[in-house]
Amino acid sequence: MTVTVGINGFGRIGRLVLRAALKNPSATVVAVNDPFISLDYMVYMFKYDSVHGRYNGSVEAKNGKLVIDGCEISVFTKKDPASIPWGEAGATYVVESTGVFTKTAQASAHLSGGAKRVVISAPSADAPMFVMGVNEAEYKPSMQPADSEGLKANQQLLENLQDLP
Repeated sequence: MTVTVGINGFGRIGRLVLRAALKNPSATVVAVNDPFISLDYMVYMFKYDSVHGRYNGSVEAKNGKLVIDGCEISVFTKKDPASIPWGEAGATYVVESTGVFTKTAQASAHLSGGAKRVVISAPSADAPMFVMGVNEAEYKPSMQPADSEGLKANQQLLENLQDLP
């Protein structure tokens, strides 16, 4: 089963999530939202990442989409998470990686756009927190959204998303 993912925020963590998903045949990133970064700059930052290194595949902007190794990714520039059309883009999971919408009520706004699940990449004051290899077995489908602490947890989460309901 392939999990379809949307990424809100294309900073350091958002780019790391995309790189991890590209290495995982069970995950497909279908959309990225960032109101502060142009598509051309997304291409540049992903290709020449000063933190994660240069990307060895093809990265380009084509017809308003971010295209990586031939995979087209819809790009949105919405500030309000409720207005991002995740469902139209086909995203089932949304990784909230802006560091802004860390509380459950804030991150849950992504559900209005059609997402089914939200994963918060930063520490949250009120969302359940899961660290892969420590307590991911405690995850229950009724928990929404979930907080996945740390960069390594984001990579491991993408590797294990296909196992979640």
